[in-house]
Amino acid sequence: MRRTTSRLLRGIALVSALALGATACGGSDDGGSDQKPVSSGDIQAALKKGGTVTVWAWEPTLKTVAADFQKKYPKVKINLVGERSGDKHYTALTNAIEAEKGLPDVAQVEYFALSQYALTKGLSDLAPFGADKLKDKYTPGPWNAVSEGDAVYGLPMDSGPMAMFYNKKVFDKHKVEVPTTWDEYVEAAAKLHKADPKVYIANDAGDAGFTTSMLWQAGSRPYKVDGTNVKIDFSDAGAKKYTDTWQKLIDDKLVSPISGWTDDWYKGLGDGTIATLTTGAWMPANFVTGVPNASGDWRAAPMPAWTEGDKASAENGGSSLALPTLGKNKELAYAFVEYANSGDGVKTRIDEGAFPATTAELESTEFQSKEFEYFGGQKANEIFADSAANVADDWSYLPFQQYANSIFNDTVGKAYVSDTKLSDGLKSWQDASVKYGKEQGFTVE
Repeated sequence: MRRTTSRLLRGIALVSALALGATACGGSDDGGSDQKPVSSGDIQAALKKGGTVTVWAWEPTLKTVAADFQKKYPKVKINLVGERSGDKHYTALTNAIEAEKGLPDVAQVEYFALSQYALTKGLSDLAPFGADKLKDKYTPGPWNAVSEGDAVYGLPMDSGPMAMFYNKKVFDKHKVEVPTTWDEYVEAAAKLHKADPKVYIANDAGDAGFTTSMLWQAGSRPYKVDGTNVKIDFSDAGAKKYTDTWQKLIDDKLVSPISGWTDDWYKGLGDGTIATLTTGAWMPANFVTGVPNASGDWRAAPMPAWTEGDKASAENGGSSLALPTLGKNKELAYAFVEYANSGDGVKTRIDEGAFPATTAELESTEFQSKEFEYFGGQKANEIFADSAANVADDWSYLPFQQYANSIFNDTVGKAYVSDTKLSDGLKSWQDASVKYGKEQGFTVE
């Protein structure tokens, strides 16, 4: 798996603004679908007839899924375009939607970006294909991300329920208990750093994806979205829980200022100077490939709780497969998406390291009993599955979350490099997001 929501999608804000402004000022917002109902018979007939489906997706396990799908349906060719990811992917997708040409039949869209494309009518509602009947197959967090009312704008491909990965070797060496609450986490941070000033409990240079996940778990709901009506408010009790706790770590210099996904970050995870990492359950494969020298040192644990005994978790990362409205071969495209994300393709992807969003796989004995050699033989999937089951399903992203994420370092990020407090940084993020939303024609409060 790969890191997803933590990428700051710089460079596409202006392009996205054009689409957002057009819809917010005059587009249809009745939530209805122009797609006529498609029966399973229609889909089977299309598969029998055959054709080509162009898929824009960077997720590596789809290569095997595409090959298997073509074997099962030899008259169908899957043209997988996977050389773009992150900002380049969204720039290409947004440009194609604006130009009304060159669109793929299927596109990978991360959960935080999905509502933007859905609002601008850039994605087809999959309910007429029967996708709405698949709700019970998925965990609450991912399903909430792809659906709005009766509409379904993508099928969940994977998920990122949060867990805390910790360096057991470091904790054992310094005789520090593994924290189960965030208060204990702050205490452990101080003990580790006092025992060895080179050791930090975590790195954090300011990250939009991590921050929203922490707010999510804390019960904060800063975004309220109803079509083009948006409310942004970072002053609730959940946000205060997060800022009060994390400010202590920043003030006492207990978090490393190293940015994630850099050479120094991998080095810190490998040599024990970064002792924990709280992120999505897709992380294990990155440990194996990026920090091979620390195999056996690390373990997985539940995300620390804000209140002792509370099992609330959150998501970090994850993507859907969606059908652009102006794409072609809709029946074939949907057939591939359902195969990859709900059918036989799910097991294929799990076998190649993907983390599922489907409850049957998450709850299966085979999945939960898997032993991770990297984690000393630990059955880490038990922890990840429990986390997935305890993600609240009422979180919302902004319909311009890509832009909001792109200005995170200019607002909240200042708390990591100056005297700005986290709470003040969140207020600046709020004000800048409100200003942008109004400029694009949204009604924002």
